[in-house]
Amino acid sequence: MRQRLIPGTTGLVRTMSLLGDPVLHSPCPEVTEFGPALARLIEDMFATMYAAEGVGLAANQIGVAQRVFVYDCPDDEDVRHVGHVVNPRLVTADGDEFLGPEGCLSLPGLEAGTARFDHAVVEGVTSDGTPVRISGTGFFARCLQHECDHLDGTVYADRVTGMRARRLRRAIAKTPWGAESLRG
Repeated sequence: MRQRLIPGTTGLVRTMSLLGDPVLHSPCPEVTEFGPALARLIEDMFATMYAAEGVGLAANQIGVAQRVFVYDCPDDEDVRHVGHVVNPRLVTADGDEFLGPEGCLSLPGLEAGTARFDHAVVEGVTSDGTPVRISGTGFFARCLQHECDHLDGTVYADRVTGMRARRLRRAIAKTPWGAESLRG
């Protein structure tokens, strides 16, 4: 029997920030106030991530410049990882580096081969300030690195190089939101 609510069930779906929005391209400051407003933000982030059918979401993707992300992501063994991290810090990204398809809710409908390490460790705290350390492998490691990048003002498109970068820029330019984002 489930003791807790499923994350996001009481949250509101918020508007997604798209590539080109300045909040996505600046490092987010650390959270300093813990309480009901932070808990509400996390609940809204889960609701927004689920509505968009994502596996991770950083606060700046809904226009909130704070170091928080949520996730509901499988690893390569199909183990489901669900949670949130406040003031996350990527402390380890190592192992083999793989070029794999990566997408983003702030670049809807697009993906490109992006190099990521197959192991990552993130440290931070929960919404009540309890220290947390999350270790991931495979796809979950990719998710952890991707969300930490967001909070540092980096989107996956910034990591794509060469021919893949050119193809991604052309695809972005064809989207309703993309031409404007490439001008900035």
